[in-house]
Amino acid sequence: MSSTPLTGQAAPAFELPNADNETRTLSDYAGQWLVLYFYPKDDTPGCTKEAIGFSEALEDFRKHGAQVVGISKDTVAKHGKFRDKHDLSVELLSDEAGDTVEAFGAWVEKSMYGRTYMGIDRSTFLINPDGKILEEWRKVRVPGHVDKVLNALAAHVNEA
Repeated sequence: MSSTPLTGQAAPAFELPNADNETRTLSDYAGQWLVLYFYPKDDTPGCTKEAIGFSEALEDFRKHGAQVVGISKDTVAKHGKFRDKHDLSVELLSDEAGDTVEAFGAWVEKSMYGRTYMGIDRSTFLINPDGKILEEWRKVRVPGHVDKVLNALAAHVNEA
């Protein structure tokens, strides 16, 4: 799957369980801003820093009318443990089948130590209240990322 830019397009629909095994859909977030971020794996250093960063800034995102949702291929049970262990306040959705990860172009070929494999490209999407993707970040580096997304959100909210 290539990571074709999605900016300007309608966000792909999804229907996924959260850490409490409650089904969430894209339409659940209609009428509000949505920061949707894809991450490789629960409880790994970079993913933990990113989830904690978004959780710590969640009230700032909410002040701009936004929800923050993380998606990985981890199970509902793993999401629950990850959330509870790190006291995360962002919602985590489980995409075990990988359909949503693929729809957003976040399932990519990666390489480490000369070995290639398929995995999740750390990616974030800013979706407006009408369900349109306004910004996307690919191959995200965690340090400073939450601030970049929050600043972009604030700029778009102020334009609206």
